[in-house]
Amino acid sequence: MKKNLTILSAILITLFSSTAKAQDDKPVARSYMAFIGGLSNPLGDYASTSYSNNNAGFAKKGETFGLDFGIYVHKNFGIGITLAYQDQGELSAADVQNLANGYNASFIKNQTSVTSLGRFTNLTLMAGPQYSFLFKNFTLDLRVSGGIIKSFTTPATTIVFDYSANSGSTYYQLSSGALAFAYGASAGLRYTLSDSWDVGLKINYINSSGLKISNTGGDAGTTGRFQTNMPVSLIQPTLGITLKF
Repeated sequence: MKKNLTILSAILITLFSSTAKAQDDKPVARSYMAFIGGLSNPLGDYASTSYSNNNAGFAKKGETFGLDFGIYVHKNFGIGITLAYQDQGELSAADVQNLANGYNASFIKNQTSVTSLGRFTNLTLMAGPQYSFLFKNFTLDLRVSGGIIKSFTTPATTIVFDYSANSGSTYYQLSSGALAFAYGASAGLRYTLSDSWDVGLKINYINSSGLKISNTGGDAGTTGRFQTNMPVSLIQPTLGITLKF
């Protein structure tokens, strides 16, 4: 009996040792810094070109580039940080004409002219928990994040109304430099090129309830379309080169 217990103890110790060794041999994610660049596609209100939608942003497909960090604090769990710049284009001639037609029909004006200057440009800083799954030469990164979006410029528009009896007025929608809270999520797949370098594809989603928009010379009761808030929603497929450390 004593001999059997000794054999059983030896088997259990061997099993525990093997399990512990397998856990120790399991690959662990390494912290990294990546340069990313790709497309930035507006969604929802941000992409809308409807005159009747006061939240319509008229943003266009554009580009994004920036830095992406993964800092691991326990095995494959860490904190992800992304700092990125976005350019979402400018109002087109068709957009300007669409706005002019809408304003002209609102409250019946003889003629309305609209001009636009500037682009949709902003910077996002997002951070949140990240977990990475490793399989052979591939790493799958999953992240949820929160942060800020800082607008540098939005298109400034000048709307000139011509009424009857030689009267008229001018209304300005100003370029926005607002700061707003944003949240999002991302999924990335990296392929190991060497001990220090990866290359990868990432899909990033960003949403914000909106940037504050200021106006002068008009109001919703006399001009028609009157925007005070611009929601931002983006989906961004990017490519990146990663340095692990």
